[in-house]
Amino acid sequence: MRVTIVGGGILGTSHAVEAVRRGHHVVQLERELEARGATVRNFGLVWVSGRSTAELDAALRSRELWEKLGADVPGVGFRAAGSITLLRTPGELAVAEEAAARADAGHRGFTLLEPDQVRELNPALRGRFVGGLHCALDAAVESRQALPAIREYLAATGRYQFVAGAEARSVENRTVRDDHGNRYEADLVLVCAGAAHGGLVRDLAGELPVRRVRLQMMQTEPLDEPLTTAIADADSFRYYPGFAGPALETLRSNESQHPVAEREHMQLLCVQRLHGGLTIGDTHEYDEPFGFDVHEAPYAYLVDVVEEFLGRALPPVRQRWAGVYSQCLDPHQLVCRAQPEDDVWVVTGPGGRGMTLGPAIAEQTADLIAL
Repeated sequence: MRVTIVGGGILGTSHAVEAVRRGHHVVQLERELEARGATVRNFGLVWVSGRSTAELDAALRSRELWEKLGADVPGVGFRAAGSITLLRTPGELAVAEEAAARADAGHRGFTLLEPDQVRELNPALRGRFVGGLHCALDAAVESRQALPAIREYLAATGRYQFVAGAEARSVENRTVRDDHGNRYEADLVLVCAGAAHGGLVRDLAGELPVRRVRLQMMQTEPLDEPLTTAIADADSFRYYPGFAGPALETLRSNESQHPVAEREHMQLLCVQRLHGGLTIGDTHEYDEPFGFDVHEAPYAYLVDVVEEFLGRALPPVRQRWAGVYSQCLDPHQLVCRAQPEDDVWVVTGPGGRGMTLGPAIAEQTADLIAL
């Protein structure tokens, strides 16, 4: 089959990988010269931790697919580093104890660690905490270099073409027309336009049950030692459905977030890039119109939290950025799929899970439409 994919981000590229793997020919259009959305403005985390029961199997399958792709495409930078969620209060420790005692804890790769065990696993953590929840199954990829490496790998098959700087304007009878007047005839069209809910997506599918979410992140200069796992703070318990339970309800009732963290809907996630720098975030803004400024208070707060865990000063911050991703409003769905006409599909809304779940979502789409 001839497959045209609109959108050059992780979701579109994952669908391209799946289509080529199944023997089809793919043309992928991207309106920018390179993907510039949430795909490159994230941690690169393949995050099994805290996934809901409905999401867990998909997250584990996606991790398998990322590991295989990382073996085939070293430039993806896949590494099975795991993560540690660091605990600072008795209430946070109780949530971790409850999670580690559940029947699916082994399936999730959870182990509760004493402070000395945390430091043995990740010697860079020399600061203050009362324990850590280790997830051995979490992993990371290099979000800013993965897509070019994947495209080069796909191009070598002779069945893939990437068309940069081409914005899709219409789809009629499985033919995509771009803003240069070029036409791309196909047997199947997949529109994976990320957080662009208007324009072509609205023309094809109308108003979808999705919303946009804005975040702020930053990256430091290289740390002079390895951070052997990704790290999180226990505010992440408040945002990941897999931690829901009596202990979390007690935590919410008895322990308030820091005012900045509460106001900005924050959690700490931190991962070391292959060049040594730390990617640190993040905030969540849900109500549009979004501000166009990046605010200093969340950054200062995150620096303080990471320095508390490391027990040392961070390297200088090299860059800061904001990003916007598309989130499906149905908590029981991994993604929003719409079929506006025969052999045309719109796929959007993986939320902050796009990097984690992209390969599994693409596999599910391919199975759904018998690709």
